[in-house]
Formats: sequence, structure tokens, C-alpha cells
Amino acid sequence: MAAPRLISRSEEIWVLEKPAGLAVHAAAGGHASDLLSWARSELSAPPELAAVSRLDRETSGLVLCAVGDGRGLAGRWLAEGQVKKRYLALVHGRTHRKGVIRRPLPDPRRRRPLEAVTRYRMLAWLGPLSYLEVRPETGRRHQIRRHLQGVGHPVVGDARHGPRRPPRRVPGFPGRLWLHCHRLSLPDGRELESPLPEDLRVHLELLSELEGAI
Repeated sequence: MAAPRLISRSEEIWVLEKPAGLAVHAAAGGHASDLLSWARSELSAPPELAAVSRLDRETSGLVLCAVGDGRGLAGRWLAEGQVKKRYLALVHGRTHRKGVIRRPLPDPRRRRPLEAVTRYRMLAWLGPLSYLEVRPETGRRHQIRRHLQGVGHPVVGDARHGPRRPPRRVPGFPGRLWLHCHRLSLPDGRELESPLPEDLRVHLELLSELEGAI
């Protein structure tokens, strides 16, 4: 597993890069490593540093964090839709060139469906797969994965929200969820990017060579 990285830091707002396989928060019992513990250990981050945006353990990419009054500020940014997040994803099937998914998603904690909106645009068709840039406009749990699965285009490597039928074998499959948060646009003017991790980049190049698509 690759190491996390500090991407940007101000007095109250931090952005960290998380590798796939690393949790953002400490697991129950505190035995497993996590992103915030790494930041406190390696970056001397304050104990109260908290993740404001969510990223699943299996997903890599940028995580918005904050400390002190920045936690409330960043929380308002997210609630008001001022933080723009863009993901790169490889999905099963050939999608439209662009689309908007508007489907409420059940929320067990609130015991009701919540509004959810996800936009995507196709970057390349790679045989029976589609390489997408995805922009969630709301922040529901597993939103991208659930929305794409719901329209028949589950994310490659998604064991939880994967295809209803066994998919065709993916050549060179990297053994992980093919989802990466590659860009954050913050209302303070910062435009932050995280390139594709090496395993996803190599896989994309392999598929491109096989299909001659990009």
C-alpha cells in the first residue's frame, strides 16, 4: 500500500491524500492504522484534526480535513455545496457520453431516502468498460457506487455494490475498487489534484493498449 501524503495545509484546513486500503478514522479497538493517526504521527497534526469529507476505505484520493473553527467552516462549505469533488472511475458497460443520476438513496440512520444527485462524463470507452469523471452534487454514503450500480454500470472491483451477474473478466484487474477522488475545488480558491495511483494508471494504460481507445 502506498503512503498517504499531505497535499495542502493552512492554519485550519488540511487536505490529505489517502491510498486505497487505509481507513480515514481509527477502527474499533484502535488496532488498525488510519489516515488521521498517520497525520498526527507523521505531520504533527493537532489531536482534534478531523475528516470533514468522507472516503471509503477502498477508495483512494483527496480527503478534506479541518481543525478548530475550520471544522465548522468546512462543514458549511459541504452543506452548501461549495466544495466541488471530482472522481475518476472505471465501470462495467458502455455509458452515455454524459449523464445525471437523480435517485434518492435510503439512509438507515434517518430511516428515509435522501435526495442524491451524481453527474458523470465519459472519458473513454474501453471495450465493455467505460472510464468516467464523476461529480457527486450531494454527499450520501457510497453515493457514487450505489448510483452507478443502480443504472447498470457498477464500478469495477466493487464487491459490495457490484454487478448483479458475474461480469466479464477484466484484463489486468488491479485487485481493488476502481474509484479515485482526484480533484477538490475549495471556495477559498484552492484547486487541489491527486493523480491516478500507480496501479490504476498502469491498468488504464494496459486497457488502452488492448483496445486502442485512448
